[in-house]
Amino acid sequence: MESLSFILMIAGIALVCILLVKLLAKPIKIVFKLLINAGLGFIILFIVNFFGGFFDFSLGISFVNALVAGVLGVPGVIILVLLKLFG
Repeated sequence: MESLSFILMIAGIALVCILLVKLLAKPIKIVFKLLINAGLGFIILFIVNFFGGFFDFSLGISFVNALVAGVLGVPGVIILVLLKLFG
């Protein structure tokens, strides 16, 4: 009888673990995608500032620029460049 309750307990724990993984998979994927966008945005912002120095162009690293580049990624940096050029 003890072995049956042990097997049921292990099966219950496995079921809970599977449910937790399925429940948390989408938010973890979203956070991972946001981190990749933030990294790419920061790298592109750095590259724009580096090469923009040759043409007397700089975006500056501010909280707003970092937030836009981090959340939107490459399109965010393009928007920042366009705003700087035409704004």
